[in-house]
Amino acid sequence: MTVHSQDQTGELDLADRQALRRVGGLSTELTDVTEVEYRALRLERVVLIGVWTEGTLVSAENSLRELSRLAETAGSVVLDGLVQRRGRPDSATYIGAGKAIELAALVTATGADTVICDGELTPSQLRRLEGVVKVKVIDRTALILDIFAQHARSKEGKAQVELAQLQYMLPRLRGWGESLSRQAGGRVAGGGGIGTRGPGETKIETDRRRIRARTAKLRRQIAEMAVSREVQRGQRRRHQIPSVAIAGYTNAGKSSLLNRLTGAGVLVDDSLFATLDPSVRRARAPSGRWFTLTDTVGFVRHLPHQLVEAFRSTLEEVAQADLILHVVDGSDADPYAQLAAVREVLAEIGAADVPEIVVVNKADSADPVEVKGMAAKERDCVVVSARTGAGIDDLLAAVEDRLPRSEVKVSVLVPYDRGDLVARVHQEGEVLALRHEAQGTELTARVPPGLATELQSASGAPAAAG
Repeated sequence: MTVHSQDQTGELDLADRQALRRVGGLSTELTDVTEVEYRALRLERVVLIGVWTEGTLVSAENSLRELSRLAETAGSVVLDGLVQRRGRPDSATYIGAGKAIELAALVTATGADTVICDGELTPSQLRRLEGVVKVKVIDRTALILDIFAQHARSKEGKAQVELAQLQYMLPRLRGWGESLSRQAGGRVAGGGGIGTRGPGETKIETDRRRIRARTAKLRRQIAEMAVSREVQRGQRRRHQIPSVAIAGYTNAGKSSLLNRLTGAGVLVDDSLFATLDPSVRRARAPSGRWFTLTDTVGFVRHLPHQLVEAFRSTLEEVAQADLILHVVDGSDADPYAQLAAVREVLAEIGAADVPEIVVVNKADSADPVEVKGMAAKERDCVVVSARTGAGIDDLLAAVEDRLPRSEVKVSVLVPYDRGDLVARVHQEGEVLALRHEAQGTELTARVPPGLATELQSASGAPAAAG
């Protein structure tokens, strides 16, 4: 069914409100015919379904288009997408019994083998909807977890993703036929004789026990790996090196920005969740002061709680930073929804009070009017293009203004044989004035207290401090 402009208000006739509406532009198009055989062999053919419970139809369609991109990132061919207006999802089949039958007819007509729902479904909803459409049904949470599983590279990342998947799977264990009543006791268990016969343990109980044991082991492993990350953070704090975290929506250009600021050469890919493992690099402010930049995993609307919990040790890099660069895609159809989704996750991990600079990226491809409106609305905002380099100097200046200052100002004469101290001042502090004299280097700088003490000792005279 086609979408009408009057749907924006949400004031529709009852039949129109409850009808399944086709969302245009979701079908995956192959640009190269040589891909056809490969995709036919490897990729699942999916139909998307969403329930529009609040907001405008435009926001509901944007959410389904994002689900389409997620499905393609996971390696699927999107055949069609539908959205239904309801006060709330149906408790039995998510979209209601009648609409489930309509969806089943569409699945048969298109030859789809999977239905993806734009929301998190209960185990009973999944089971009943599968019973109607007769193909596999997954929800948005399972789709995102699958993408994370494909992209995890480091040992810690793989452990975090597996933990999230097990947490999602545990309440959704279900069996078919007699599998739930399969026994481990009695004669079936090997004829153990007197004292061994009894109800035993059902298969689902065995699966739950194994998942809980594996979950406990993964939590221990992640906790151990988090220790080394904390040691590294402690070393940076000891040297008074400010930390800046790059956070933002997935595919907003965070890794591109890190490469532009540091020349790091980390993976940049026009796909969702290309970065899962954080990268820490050094960058330099215009004054010469060093700080660290951390690229973090991207966020998305309705990011599964299991992922936030599993990645908590990694996301602590954001919560413990001195400054957050909140990157938003200026060319996105709804950048304000991106801002809201990211801030929701930042609040969940305890980073809501960390100072923030909003970085509107992709200015070279964004609508100038929209970008100007965002810049006016957000208090601390810098417009950049990580691809062309436009606005990067303004961003570095803004970062320097917001970085915490070293606590001690010193004016000392450092002997030439202590050039190591001068190098540390450049690395750990902020040089305000420097002049070379016959006896040594006359230096005025802001430095950490420990370095200030060493400078005073090397100069052989009390230094002016403030």
